[in-house]
Amino acid sequence: MSKTDALLVDLATLVESGRSNQMSLTVVTGGTVITGRLAPEAVWRERVSEVLADSARLGAFAAVFTNERPADGPPRHLHFHVARILQGTVGIPETGGMYRVAIEDVSAWTVGDFSYSDN
Repeated sequence: MSKTDALLVDLATLVESGRSNQMSLTVVTGGTVITGRLAPEAVWRERVSEVLADSARLGAFAAVFTNERPADGPPRHLHFHVARILQGTVGIPETGGMYRVAIEDVSAWTVGDFSYSDN
């Protein structure tokens, strides 16, 4: 978006104000559709750090996600968890992934997540 969508920023701000991870959202960014639930950045960072820490090869990167920076203004990113990239009738990855999307890169969005078929 050439101009950040104030409504989307308000939604992200509300998600950031609590520790809820139940807000479902679908966005289009760079021609890709991502659908899933939003999480506050702190919750998202914690989960990514846990996943990396459990990996023998990637454990050293876990600390990068535990270094929280104080917010300087409204949120600039959406933090998806249990999310999928929609490709045709399939959601990738099947188990859901962790995505960080710059709000300014969102070209379209809707509340709720899209259904897909993994058959």
